[in-house]
Order: sequence, then C-alpha cells, then structure tokens
Amino acid sequence: MASTAVAGKGREQPGTSIWSRKRDLCYLVFFVIHVPVMFSIDLPALYPPSLTPTFLTTLRTYYHTTYKDQFFSPAGPPTAWFSAFLWMEALYHVPLSLWAVGALYNGQHPLLPIHLLVYAVQTAITTLTCIAEYLSWTHLSVSEKINLGYLYVPYLALSVFMGVDMFGRLQDRLMPV
Repeated sequence: MASTAVAGKGREQPGTSIWSRKRDLCYLVFFVIHVPVMFSIDLPALYPPSLTPTFLTTLRTYYHTTYKDQFFSPAGPPTAWFSAFLWMEALYHVPLSLWAVGALYNGQHPLLPIHLLVYAVQTAITTLTCIAEYLSWTHLSVSEKINLGYLYVPYLALSVFMGVDMFGRLQDRLMPV
C-alpha cells in the first residue's frame, strides 16, 4: 500500500531506491552518524561511571574543553531539564534512530512520516531550548557562542526541514488532490 501512496509535487516516492530519494538519503546519513554520536558524546552522562570507558570520558572532556559546552561538563548536566532531554534521547531517539535507518533505506514503511514528524518536532524544540540557554551564558564570548552554534544550529535546521517534509508527506496521503 505504501508504494502506491499518492506523492505530491516534489515528494519522495515510497518504494523507490534510496539513491533516488534524496531527502531520505540525507536523513539516512544523518541517523547513521547520529547513533554513534549519541552513544559517545550525549549519553555517557547517563552511564554508571564504572561502566564508562576511559576513551568516552576523554572524548567528552575534549569536547567540553574545546567548545566550553556546559551541558557536557565533567561535573554532569547543569540543569534538570537537560537531564530530562538526555533521558528522552536515550529512551526515544536511540530506538527511533535505529528503526529509522532500516525504514529509510527500505522506503516502504507507512509509519515513517509520522515517526519522523514526531522526532523532528521533539528535536527542534529541545535543540532550540539548548540554543536559547547557551546564548544566555555570560561566561562565553560571542565567538564561543558562535562555535557552539556550528554544532547546534544544523541539528535545528535539519529537524525543521524534516518536520516540514514529513508534514507535507502526511498531508499528501491524508488529503490527496
């Protein structure tokens, strides 16, 4: 059924090769990269110290020292809401990202647009919250905030783009012309 769904103007055609679905290919590459980043940079704050490999601690220390990102301070997350964001990432982003790799590659799962729309909205909101927070940090220079922007703003941009794309795909399915 998914391969016969109506695709609107400029929309990805389900059931075709990933190489011909350029937006899906972009999302696929993102999720393939995002999974190891979650496990190596974001989520070690949730790992028991006795189970955290030294190289992850070293990597996070390097990241914190280089970018002065207080969300990844060796002392732990600076706010309760950021800890909640990490748990959302562990409990929602990880399984969704792993599922999305296969669903995007195969291109025929009928629930792909709704799952990626939810993911995109949640990611946009949490990323925008982080951006607003680090822009308020008085201990960072403008240059340091711009450097953090190089890391956070692409996540925001991709999630907004993905959300608009998935909304359009759902609209095409639910309200065919």
